[in-house]
Amino acid sequence: MSSPANGNGPNGNGSRQLFRPRVYRRTLVRLAPGERQRLRQLRREIADFVDHPDFHRRSAEKRIMAPIPNHGGPPIQRFIQAAADPIGDPEQLDIPEGAVLTAGQERAMFLQYNFCRFRCVGLARHADSRPVGLATLRQTLHWFAHVLRLRDQLVNANMPLVLAMAKRTRLSSVDFSELISEGNMALLRAIEKFDVARGFKFSTYACRAILKAFSRASMKQSRYRQRFPAEFDPEMEKSDFQESRRMQLESDCVEQLREIIVRNAANLNEIERVVIRERFALGDPAAGAEGPKTLEEVGRIIGVTKERVRQIQNKALLKIKETLEIELLVA
Repeated sequence: MSSPANGNGPNGNGSRQLFRPRVYRRTLVRLAPGERQRLRQLRREIADFVDHPDFHRRSAEKRIMAPIPNHGGPPIQRFIQAAADPIGDPEQLDIPEGAVLTAGQERAMFLQYNFCRFRCVGLARHADSRPVGLATLRQTLHWFAHVLRLRDQLVNANMPLVLAMAKRTRLSSVDFSELISEGNMALLRAIEKFDVARGFKFSTYACRAILKAFSRASMKQSRYRQRFPAEFDPEMEKSDFQESRRMQLESDCVEQLREIIVRNAANLNEIERVVIRERFALGDPAAGAEGPKTLEEVGRIIGVTKERVRQIQNKALLKIKETLEIELLVA
């Protein structure tokens, strides 16, 4: 969880760890669906930030997280004019229009972004030795929501850089859409690592990172063409790997669902268990379980209408979904 710029993160050992807060099941149950979704996103994030002296001063939150003014100072050149010289069809590239920031707004936004990451890492560090409580978890998710919002704003503000650099580079050996994709990934990495304390504009730092990504993409494409001079023809490849993997995943999902029904981990009542078991053929395979039944057939078994079976089924599936989400987060 060290700082990529100066190694002053919480660990200071250069490691890049994922956010993996341990959470009690009873805590997860009390989270709203939106909070659970955010927690899943948090667990995929690197616990990292770029340190700054202002983060450790008194009243840092009040000063750093103050609203950013919408005016003041000349705008930073964002290469927005790059769209005037199209290569390919820019309308199919899904590139949003960038917001024009001033130098002061850019500095304040990067400070806020890294301060929010700093707070997330600090809360995660205190929870390393024990599961986090509901209050600490919600506080961490609150700061992480700010991280996501600020990252989106920084990406949208600097997206024209990628388009401009791709058009100026003009690498004929690499597909333009692939070039944009590589540039977008480089832009994201640059936002994660940019140190605003050094006094440079972000565009100076990001353009170099984007150009290096383009260079790597070109070299990779060149090596590929040297090794495989003929274009790949999917019709000549008769592998059924994808189909076999899909069938295996379906089988694993069915087994997991059957296990939930058997041990009643979702707290279904007896009618709900019968409906799910008969609708999706989740009986014991060794006992020669029949195939899935229609709503009407299940209704005849339990003595209700097919519309009532549909309602029972949807309620039971919602319980199972919540159980799967909790087990995924606890794992």
